[in-house]
Amino acid sequence: MAAKRPQLTDAAKPATFEVEAYNERGEMQPTAIAGEHPLTVYLDKREIVTLMTLGHAPEALTLGYLRNQRLVPSIADIASVQVDWETESVAVTTKKGVKGLAAKMKKRTVTSGCGQGTMFGNLMEEIESIRLRADVRLVDAQLFDLVEKVRRHETIYKQSGAVHGCALARASGSASAEIMLFVEDVGRHNAVDAIAGLMWLDAIDGSDKIFYTTGRLTSEMVIKCVQMGIPFLVSRSGLTRMGYEIARKAGLTMLGRASGRHYLAFTGRERLVRSAVQPTVVV
Repeated sequence: MAAKRPQLTDAAKPATFEVEAYNERGEMQPTAIAGEHPLTVYLDKREIVTLMTLGHAPEALTLGYLRNQRLVPSIADIASVQVDWETESVAVTTKKGVKGLAAKMKKRTVTSGCGQGTMFGNLMEEIESIRLRADVRLVDAQLFDLVEKVRRHETIYKQSGAVHGCALARASGSASAEIMLFVEDVGRHNAVDAIAGLMWLDAIDGSDKIFYTTGRLTSEMVIKCVQMGIPFLVSRSGLTRMGYEIARKAGLTMLGRASGRHYLAFTGRERLVRSAVQPTVVV
């Protein structure tokens, strides 16, 4: 049963803005560009972080950030999330305050995410206690279907570039997958946090889901995927060594370079099922 939702503003900003650019033919051409706005998060009046964001889902982004940083233990602890773009801030009020907040903020790791991300506390140690489901499987045909659906998805990136996208998906048949949530932002860590926030709000169980990102598979992306209990992490891009090591230790099925009918399974290949007809090689 989903916890009672906190009071939320609905303060989405336009995702794109139109400007004129001078093209190779010497013409002025109307062109869409992505939005980018600073948003300072306050938790019970204490300043936590300033995020650079598209502004398309600021409430979900804030909730997901607090969830993934383990700053608030439960959605039920949050009374309200109020975004005010005039002050470029979001005020999060909890019902009874947050125990140990100062200690959690004491240890910070600045990550290499777009615009830089920040991880609080000992998150890399905490994920060692998380056990991802071992009884779920991903058929290659489902993966190929997801990759194709993401490619055809109407995105802000197609209009303006300069953004990353993340999707939460589930298998919807023996050879198909369904995109449940799709979020774009100026940084991939913002997009994953926004999806985490939406999952938190609607009590979506991640234990049999697939997470897709357009960005590279860094330690930060792997940690957040594991925190959400999602066993499958897919990217069209590559990965880092730390991302690989954490995925291997956590038992995550991590697939990179996913494009068309190609992928590389770096970890957790025991969850994959090869059933699609493979191309014939003519010698």
